[in-house]
Amino acid sequence: MAMNVTQKILAAHLVSGTLEAGSPIAIRIDQTLTQDATGTMAYLQFEALGLPRVRTELSVSYVDHNMLQSGFENADDHRFLQSFAAKYGVHFSRPGNGICHQVHLERFSRPGGTLLGSDSHTPTSGGAGMLAIGAGGLDIALAMGGLPFNLNMPQVVGVKLTGRLQPFVSAKDIILEVLRHKTVKGGVGKVFEYFGPGVAHLRVPERATITNMGAELGATTSVFPSDAVTRRYLAAQGRDASWSEWVADADAGYDEVLEIDLDQLEPLIACPHSPDNVRKVREVAGTPVAQVAIGSCTNSSYTDLMTVAQMLKGKVIADGLSLGVSPGSRQVMEMVTRDGGLLDFIGAGSRILESACGPCIGMGFAPPTEGVSVRSFNRNFYGRSGTKNAAVYLASPETCAACALTGVITDPRDLGLAPIHIPVPERFLVDDRMVLAPAAEGSPVDIIRGPNIAKLPTGQAAPASLQGEVLIRLGDDITTDHIMPAGAKVLPLRSNLPAISEFVFHMVDETFPTRAKAAGGGFIVAGHNYGQGSSREHAALAPRYLGVRGVLVQSFARIHLANLINFGILPLTFVDAADYAKMQAGDQLSLDLKGLALGQVLTLRDATQGLDIAVMPQLASARDLELILKGGALSWASEQLEKVS
Repeated sequence: MAMNVTQKILAAHLVSGTLEAGSPIAIRIDQTLTQDATGTMAYLQFEALGLPRVRTELSVSYVDHNMLQSGFENADDHRFLQSFAAKYGVHFSRPGNGICHQVHLERFSRPGGTLLGSDSHTPTSGGAGMLAIGAGGLDIALAMGGLPFNLNMPQVVGVKLTGRLQPFVSAKDIILEVLRHKTVKGGVGKVFEYFGPGVAHLRVPERATITNMGAELGATTSVFPSDAVTRRYLAAQGRDASWSEWVADADAGYDEVLEIDLDQLEPLIACPHSPDNVRKVREVAGTPVAQVAIGSCTNSSYTDLMTVAQMLKGKVIADGLSLGVSPGSRQVMEMVTRDGGLLDFIGAGSRILESACGPCIGMGFAPPTEGVSVRSFNRNFYGRSGTKNAAVYLASPETCAACALTGVITDPRDLGLAPIHIPVPERFLVDDRMVLAPAAEGSPVDIIRGPNIAKLPTGQAAPASLQGEVLIRLGDDITTDHIMPAGAKVLPLRSNLPAISEFVFHMVDETFPTRAKAAGGGFIVAGHNYGQGSSREHAALAPRYLGVRGVLVQSFARIHLANLINFGILPLTFVDAADYAKMQAGDQLSLDLKGLALGQVLTLRDATQGLDIAVMPQLASARDLELILKGGALSWASEQLEKVS
């Protein structure tokens, strides 16, 4: 049977199930990654499993999110993460070594392997032919414990690329074009696999840009073949032995195909406040710009930054505009410095930011009041930048540079510059001293725990019935940023559940935590695509701490749905979508769970409206059902670990 790349990698790692779209499967995980905003909780969860050492081929703990040390909290968490990694067999990428996805692509990605990461942009390593999937921290903890990762077999969307990119049109424009076609809802339950003659003209950093931002489609992941281009990149990183060929069979099929002619593509830009609000740059040209930010895990490679440096060389950014540049890794920073790019940035008036996530998660460099910020990032959700009324646009590094030079949104082709081509180096600067290997197994290591690290709450089995009020009623496309904000004020509390729960729905309704506690918990009601965006499991864990036991929506985003189940919150959808309009905040609901079974339609009683509403629990497997009944994955996992010990 002819197979595409996705099917081949899944088949090589299949533990249970069959590769039929929509059916439950479990796969073996080779590698895991965490970052510090999600990692502390993930490691506390791993610790609760009672295992002496991780059981993966490789696990890496990165520090790249909580870099502003305005208090003790972030610094304490970093000490905890380093000591934990040393004890339990995890490699530790120190603060300053770079953004997890950029560093992992450079130093650890392995074609044909599986990577599970507690960050939604983990698919970045798909640019090197790896099946890399974002998930909640608890799923990462279970994978580190040797348990398989459970998901529904995704459909595979083939994106056929023909032609080649024209000057000042880049990989960012390819993924923006895919988002324009498919929207932020269009990838749920799907993998996007790129093929066709145009693929050969894309270098690995460009491929990684596309797979990284494929997360905004709601996709399970995105992947490119591992071919001669991949081999050259890994050889340049000194990792020849990591390469293997993974290409689709000549007659492989796809569940659907989207074709993009790269010859015809032009610079695109995502307008506020969604990555799929895509227009041609020339359609919004002339819009005044207050701030430009170049970097993030999407566009901070050596080739990205040296291209921008060439565009800025000998010039100065526009008056009244601020430009921030974030190299993606220490390797990138060193090479851009060696090759003169840093001087070009500084000479043009750029602010050089840390090799970290920074502005992408609202961790510094926020835009001014009502300011337009053009960023080479992957998300422009409302308020994510740290300034609620800012207008954030997403574009390629080339378009960002053009905006910085002119002070208005500008198509880079209109600058009159000669075409710029920055080749991938034949040899990267390789220095892994900032990645600390764990202590030898059995070595005495004391884990350092600061006062901000709270105890992990224990799960409670599902009650016979759920009762409570509708605590909040929301619309479509509610992101995890809406549910659990990022930013310098909230992120330091990631290891302190009681403290961080005070910020649930902070941008939507600041009274939610107080009301939820006073009501003894209740239900959340929302529209389509609930929980899109970041993988942050706190968007499930903190509402659960406040007493939420049921979320009723028209449809869920993939990672958040899994996180809800992992923490014992029953995910429900309306059988009749029209019933969503009937329910209001404050309605008193009750739901009988006796005899809960897979595929069972339940009757939700809305006593306030005098309605009986048909709802369907979104549980895809016997495992999902068991997690809900036991109160979450931690309550369930110890039994499973005994079986595989």
